[in-house]
Amino acid sequence: VQLQASGGGLVQAGGSLTLSCQISGNTVPLNHMGWYRQAPGKQRELVASITSGGRSDYAEFVKDRFTISRDNAKNTVHLQMNNLRPDDTAVYYCAADPVVVLVNPWMDYWGKGTLVTVSS
Repeated sequence: VQLQASGGGLVQAGGSLTLSCQISGNTVPLNHMGWYRQAPGKQRELVASITSGGRSDYAEFVKDRFTISRDNAKNTVHLQMNNLRPDDTAVYYCAADPVVVLVNPWMDYWGKGTLVTVSS
């Protein structure tokens, strides 16, 4: 399974970015998709996840600013990020898993990550 993330870049605080992830090569449905991030010196953390049925969950630190969406037909997952802050600076990873785990999910398949830098 291959996951290719895109859309990262440099943005000023208060700005917006949209991350996209194209998934290919899966032979079973990937019912759970998500975005994680890892800031320098910190552990990787879940940002948002979404099930094939459309249930979405968010980390507290991005609620009301980020929106996750997916297109099951195109096998893509997106993360719309608004009102970005300097502490959102991190490498963002898309991930996917056939199994939905709602509490502390850690998915099986990962992309290489895309860097988001938010300047103050």
